[in-house]
Amino acid sequence: MSAAKPPKKNVVYSQPADTGTGNNVNTQLVYALDYLKSTSNPMRLQDISIVTNTPLETDMVLLEKFKSHDRVQHDPKTGLYSYRHDFNFRDKATLLTEIQRQTRKGGGIAVRALKEPWKEAPQAIEELEKEGEVLVTRTVKDGQLRMVFWNEIKPDEESGGKQVEKEFLDLWHQLKVPNDVDLLKALTSEGLQATASEAPAPKAPSNLKKKGKRSAPRQRQVRITNTHLKGEIDLSRDYHAAGK
Repeated sequence: MSAAKPPKKNVVYSQPADTGTGNNVNTQLVYALDYLKSTSNPMRLQDISIVTNTPLETDMVLLEKFKSHDRVQHDPKTGLYSYRHDFNFRDKATLLTEIQRQTRKGGGIAVRALKEPWKEAPQAIEELEKEGEVLVTRTVKDGQLRMVFWNEIKPDEESGGKQVEKEFLDLWHQLKVPNDVDLLKALTSEGLQATASEAPAPKAPSNLKKKGKRSAPRQRQVRITNTHLKGEIDLSRDYHAAGK
């Protein structure tokens, strides 16, 4: 008896081996950048290569793309690499300075953007909110921090602001926005009119024929009524009397 053959393994030889980071240079670059972005401290090139399993030290094309990326910062003195975030701070005081600078420009800052350079930013923002330094907006679903603004007028004598009494705050939050029907009635009673959207231009009927194109004339069928002459005269032709 012959020995039984081992079962064949389902191996797809057309696919490259799964190395975790792929073989494409751009894919490996994304892995290296994502890891550098997630770290708060500068790192050596060798450590980035080992952690991300990318050939940063041996692949010159990948290394050049990594060094020339606009989000990568390199310190030539220490040889360390770090990620260039939109904001650079590591404590609550510097965080407040960034919020003040952005608010003076006319807008707030997304809390998600502040969390990238400093993971403890959300906790610091909540502390600043309790201290009256900032104003925040939250998501409706779960109440998570969304946007943060600098509170320019604080409830103290130096800033000139006053704390709104709780009675008025409760009345404000009890107000409800009317529905569309009631809102239109309220506008009409005040002599106002809702802004109407521009009506779309009517489309031409699709059954109209385009100019310049004429359909071919139909051939009319000849109806033979003199059936008693059938076989003697071809009635489908014009009859011409024979010349005398």
